[in-house]
Amino acid sequence: MNKKKMLAAAIACATLFGVSAQSEAAYQLNPEVKDATMALKSASEIGVLKYENQEMQNLPDKDAIVVMTFGTTFKDTRAKTIDATVDAIKAAHPGVKVVTAYTSHIIIDRVKAKEGITYPTPEEALDQLKADGYTRVALASLDVIPGMEYQYDKGVFENYKKNFKKMTLGTSLMYWQGQENQADDVTETLKALSTQFPELGKEDALLIMAHGTPQVSNAYYSVIQAKIDEMGYKNVFVYTVEGWPSLETVMPKLKKNGIKHVTLMPIMMVAGDHANNDMAGADPGSHKSILEAAGYKVDAYIHGIGENKAIQGLYVRRANDAWDALEK
Repeated sequence: MNKKKMLAAAIACATLFGVSAQSEAAYQLNPEVKDATMALKSASEIGVLKYENQEMQNLPDKDAIVVMTFGTTFKDTRAKTIDATVDAIKAAHPGVKVVTAYTSHIIIDRVKAKEGITYPTPEEALDQLKADGYTRVALASLDVIPGMEYQYDKGVFENYKKNFKKMTLGTSLMYWQGQENQADDVTETLKALSTQFPELGKEDALLIMAHGTPQVSNAYYSVIQAKIDEMGYKNVFVYTVEGWPSLETVMPKLKKNGIKHVTLMPIMMVAGDHANNDMAGADPGSHKSILEAAGYKVDAYIHGIGENKAIQGLYVRRANDAWDALEK
């Protein structure tokens, strides 16, 4: 596409949507669009989502925050990651009811059977808040990228927004990429994550293991790698346990760069099954075992990013965005 065509496309986009710097949405429909269809309105819903039910405006404000997370059956890492992050959100909103909800129904069942603790689904949490008279709810997400799990969060928002006077939904940890004068969440997250990076020599590499998603947002991992390179981190590569790029995608780069020592590190909220077993387990099929069989010395950093204070701070900011949109 030549420059004239690119400019024309940019003008067309601006005419359709109209760029806005408001935190609750990246775009708003251009005022010249008088009769927007539902499809056009849906297309402009980007970033922090907000819905106000005009039929309930006479109700008093009674506010709550629901923090949505996939959850984990690993008790120790839960306390250090999910619980610690939720506690940080609570500390930022003293006096506000904050509820933790698990999006994985399987994990809910397993935690209940093993520990006797019952975590609600987001739907159950909202049903209870409604029954308790809460009228305004900010939904916060502990997802890393806006993948399939975040689509669940959006589904909750869409299905429950009309049950309350007002509802908002915050973004995942990494959402904006610096486009259209928006924040660069990817670079911001990598800077926070780098506080736990080991020192790397010429023969050392750091492999950051993400989850991967069948959703189209799997492309975020290409953006993450591009930002890693742009920030000047040498021999730092992102790969996924259930997606692309895989470990097999990255290994030729290690060989090409003369790497002899590798550190494995998850970029997941918790250090659960994927980190302990798929990444660092003793099984011959684990990433650690595969790399050792290929001749590399391997260390593993088995900590969820929820333990990282800088990452916790970013999640608090994402929750604050949802809360601020609720309060406006």
